[in-house]
Amino acid sequence: MEKIAGSIERVTYYNPDNGYSVLKIKPDMPVKAENKNRGVVTVVGNLPELQPGEFIHASGKWIEHSKHGNQFQVESLEQAIPITLWGIRKYLGSGLIKGVGDKTAEKIVDLFGENTLEIIENHPERLLEVNNLGEKRAKEITNSWIEQKTIKEIMIYLHGFGITTNMSLKIYKEYGDESINILKSNPYTLSDDIHGIGFKSADKIAVSIGLPSDHPYRIEAGIIYSLENMASDGHSFVPMEEMKGKVSELLVVNQDLVDTSIEQLLGDKKIVVEELVNEETIKAVYLPQYYYAEVNSAKKLIGLGDSSQTENSASQLAFDHITGQLSKEQEIAIRTALSEPVSVITGGPGTGKTTCIRSLIDLAGSAGRKYALVSPTGRASKRLSEATGKPASTIHRLLGFGRDGKFKHNEDNPIPFDLLVVDEVSMMDIQLSYSLLKALQPGTSIVFVGDVDQLPPVGAGNFLRDVIDSEVFPLTKLSKIFRQDKDSHIISNAHLINQGEMPVFDKDSQDFFMFRADSPIQAADWVLDLITNRMPRKFGVKPEEIQVLAPMYRGDAGIHELNSKIQDAVNPGNILKPERKSGNNSFRVGDKVLQLRNNYDKKVFNGDIGIIKDILSTEKEVIIEYDGRDVSYGWNETDEITLAYAISIHKSQGSEFPIIIVVLLPQHYLMLQRNLVYTAVTRAKEACVLVSNYKALGISVRNNKIKYRYSWLAERIRLGSKE
Repeated sequence: MEKIAGSIERVTYYNPDNGYSVLKIKPDMPVKAENKNRGVVTVVGNLPELQPGEFIHASGKWIEHSKHGNQFQVESLEQAIPITLWGIRKYLGSGLIKGVGDKTAEKIVDLFGENTLEIIENHPERLLEVNNLGEKRAKEITNSWIEQKTIKEIMIYLHGFGITTNMSLKIYKEYGDESINILKSNPYTLSDDIHGIGFKSADKIAVSIGLPSDHPYRIEAGIIYSLENMASDGHSFVPMEEMKGKVSELLVVNQDLVDTSIEQLLGDKKIVVEELVNEETIKAVYLPQYYYAEVNSAKKLIGLGDSSQTENSASQLAFDHITGQLSKEQEIAIRTALSEPVSVITGGPGTGKTTCIRSLIDLAGSAGRKYALVSPTGRASKRLSEATGKPASTIHRLLGFGRDGKFKHNEDNPIPFDLLVVDEVSMMDIQLSYSLLKALQPGTSIVFVGDVDQLPPVGAGNFLRDVIDSEVFPLTKLSKIFRQDKDSHIISNAHLINQGEMPVFDKDSQDFFMFRADSPIQAADWVLDLITNRMPRKFGVKPEEIQVLAPMYRGDAGIHELNSKIQDAVNPGNILKPERKSGNNSFRVGDKVLQLRNNYDKKVFNGDIGIIKDILSTEKEVIIEYDGRDVSYGWNETDEITLAYAISIHKSQGSEFPIIIVVLLPQHYLMLQRNLVYTAVTRAKEACVLVSNYKALGISVRNNKIKYRYSWLAERIRLGSKE
C-alpha cells in the first residue's frame, strides 16, 4: 500500500450511515503531479467523521474514477491534531466544538497562536482572555472540548468495527467512558439499548471482535431479534416452531443450541411461552411487553364490562330531545354508549361517527359527567377537536408521558373521568391500548370509535378488530352516508373501493382524479408536475400543502426517491441555505419532516409532521416546529426524522390532508390491498389524485385478503367473559 499525509482543507461529502467520505487534503509529502488538482488531493473511503484542519496519515491505493479522476482510496488512517495556524483555526471553527464558530475560532487563534489547543486542553481558564468571550461561553467550549476528546478516542476505536460517527455518538451518550468495555464484553447489548443499532449491526461488530458464531449471546440476541421483527409486522406472538425456523435461518446454528438459548431466555424472563388452546393448541412465544399487554388488556376490558351501568336520567331526557336529529343507527350507538361500560362504534367515511361523538359528549356534559376525547396521534386529536368543537388530546398527553417513557397515569394513579371517547382506534396497537385501559378508574365508561376496514396499526396487535371479533361488547355499525356533497366523489368512491368495486372517474369531477402512469419514472414525473404546477394552479395551494402517499420506500416511485425529487423542486439547496446531511437525507430550512419514533423527552411522537425552522451549525442543532412548538435536535438525533413531502400510507393513518396524491403501481404488488387504497383515499378532504393505472387499482380493489396477525386478545376476552 502507498502512503499519503496532509491537512484536510475541505470535507466534500460525508455519509453518517456508513462513514463514506470525500476529502480534499493538502499533501505534506511528495505526490505525483497527475494525482493533484490545484495543489490538493481527493481522498475517499469509509472513515470516521473528520474536520477541516485535521492532519491525517493514510495508507491505501490510487484509483482512477471515471468522472472525478485520480483519487486516493484509504484502507487505514491515523489522525493528528492540526499544527498550522490555518489548520487550528479551521479545526476549531468546523462545528466540532459547541460555542465556536468561524469568528470565535479566529479570535482565539489570533490571541494564542500555535499554543491554542494546548491552552484549551491544559489552561482553559485563559479563554477568558479572549475579547467578549464571557465565562459562560468559555465553560461551554471547555466542556465540549473534553467531551469531544473522549468521543474522538472512542470513535476511532469503534470505526475499526464499521461503526459510523453518528452511531458512535449514540453509544457514547448511552454508555459514556464504559463504551469500549461494554462493546467488548457483549456487543449485542447495543441492539437492546440504542435506537438505530439492530441485531445485524451488532452481529458485524461481534464478528469483528472475534465472538464465535455459536456464542450464547449471539443466539439469544437472534431469538429476540426474530421476535421483534415479527412484532414489527404486527404479531403479538410467534408460534414456537415458526420462530425456531426463522432463528435457524438467520443464524445458521445447531437447533439444540437454539433450544438451550430459549430455556435461558425463559429463565431470565426475557421471553414468555404459553400454550394457547382453542380448536388447536399453539405453543406461543411472546416478548414480555406484548404478553402482559395482551393478557391484562383482556382482563381490564372484562372487568369494565362486568361493572353495572345505567343511563343517567338527565342524559336520557336530553337524548329524547335530540333523537329527531339522528338516524336510527346513531340513536342506538349513543344510547348504547350511555348505558354500557364498554361499547364500539364503527363505520366508513361520512357515516356520522363524529356526529355520534359530538352528541354523546353534549349529553354527557349536560348530565354533569366528566368526559375526555382522545386519539392516538396529534393530527388525529386535532381533527377530533375541530370536528366536535371540544378539547381533544393524544392518548400520550392524556396519560402524561414522563422522560423515562412511562406514563404518569396507571392503575395506581387513574385518570379522573366518567366517560372516555377514543377515536381512530384502528391505529391503536396492543401496548398503547393497555396503557390506556390500565389508567381507567372503576366506573369509567369507554367508547371505542374507528373504521375497522382501514389498515391495522403499525405496531403489534389488532386491538379494534380483536375487540369486535370477541363478540363480547355491544357494537354499532354505521352504514348510512351523511357527509357527501353531491359534487364530491371522494366519499362515494371510498365506499365503492371498500365494497370491492372500482372507483368512478367522472370527467366533470372536481375532487377525484387519476393520472395514468405505467412505469415508476412516469409516475414520479406526474407527481412533480402535479405538486409544482397543476394542483397549485387549480386549487390555489402551496406545494408543501399537498401530501404525497405511497405504499413502498424503494424504487423510482418509492417514498425515498419522491422525497428527494420533490425537495429539489420545492426547496432546492443553495450555498446561503443551511443544510444538514443525515444518512440519505439532506435537511434544509423550510423542509417538511416526519418523526419516526416516540421521543418522550422531546414530547414528539411517531408520525408527527413538522417544518425545519433553523439549522444551527455552531450549536450543532436542528430546530423543528411542530404545531407552533419548537423542538431542538442534536446532530446525532437527526436519524429520528425523515423528509415528509411523501410518506407511507401507514404513516398517514388518523390524518386528513386537504389534497393528497396517491401513487399506486403494479410494481407495488406486494402491498396492493383493498384496505391500503381505502385508507389512502379516505385521507383526502378536498381532493384526491391517483397516480396509477387500472391494473394496479384493480389488483388493490380485488385483494381483500387481510394479512393475518398472531394475536390472542379476542380469544382471551371471549374465554374470560365466560368465567
